[in-house]
Amino acid sequence: METKLLQEREDLFDHFVASRPTGDVLQTTKWGRLKVASGWDYWPLAVMDKGQIQAAALILTKNLPVGGKAGYSPRGPLFTSPEALETLLAAGSEFLKEQRALVWKMDPPLPDGDPVWRECVRRLGLRFIDTGPDFGGVQPRYVMTLDLNSSPDTLLKNMKSKTRYNIRYAQRKGVQVVKVRERQLLNVFYCLLQETAARDRFTIRPLEYYEAMWDQLMENGLAQLFLAYHEGLPLAGAICFRLPHRVWYVYGASSNERRNLQASHLLQWEMIRWAKGLGCRVYDFRGVSGDLSEANPLYGLYRFKEGFGAKLETYVGEFDLPIRQGGYVLWRGGLAVHNRIRTWRTRPGSR
Repeated sequence: METKLLQEREDLFDHFVASRPTGDVLQTTKWGRLKVASGWDYWPLAVMDKGQIQAAALILTKNLPVGGKAGYSPRGPLFTSPEALETLLAAGSEFLKEQRALVWKMDPPLPDGDPVWRECVRRLGLRFIDTGPDFGGVQPRYVMTLDLNSSPDTLLKNMKSKTRYNIRYAQRKGVQVVKVRERQLLNVFYCLLQETAARDRFTIRPLEYYEAMWDQLMENGLAQLFLAYHEGLPLAGAICFRLPHRVWYVYGASSNERRNLQASHLLQWEMIRWAKGLGCRVYDFRGVSGDLSEANPLYGLYRFKEGFGAKLETYVGEFDLPIRQGGYVLWRGGLAVHNRIRTWRTRPGSR
């Protein structure tokens, strides 16, 4: 086996990502191109055997404030065998050493306890990063997924009665969901997103980021924007990512107006139907908290997604492969201090 950077064969790299059961849009070169505008470089690294890819990782690299770089493979790496995985990680480590990187971070969507991954962690010295039960990681460790291998009627039947009622109520009241084909309608979605961010107190990226997403992902069939309207008024919107086997619900937004019409429930149902119509096997609602107690402030998110019949999956989590040991230790120490300060500043009563 040999390793190659497939910068001249991005189509081959992306085809491998799309063909793998654990393949993710975040491992495609189109995602890498999108991240260039945010200061990242991307490197499609592959392990080849007789002209066929056996393992791959899209590696994003970015300069760190402390000097050196960080490498990150969102939802990677991908592999066909333990041998291919170890070859890939060894080659990626050498490549990142040449790039002056301190760490290679990764979070593959493998089930918790996966034996191949566990053995690789042991042999190569990857470090598990405990990000807690909520959303402390770069990508969520706890996700809700809906198996689409049933008829639409059965999918509806398997939902919570309240969810099913809300979907039908929105339909009766005349809420309409459209699959957006015009780039300028990103402005409508972005206004809804700004409204949601103000209501729920979180920060969002600038409009230009979503315009770049349209150019890199939507124009290449890897993402789709949906909007829900009532009597011409936009009430909700969402962006889904897609590969042949799976659709991910990634960004959602809703208006403060006419919330009683349950537009978000109908929006989800229409995206589920769309995913099934594409032949996808899974509709991925993405992250929830791993703490499912009703006292958790994030419990409502779990309850909403569970209402559609989705089930909780737990992934192996986030791992670091140190590239330069001394620099990595210093970086982790500085990161811990930064996180403690950020936590203190956001506590009630802090200034």
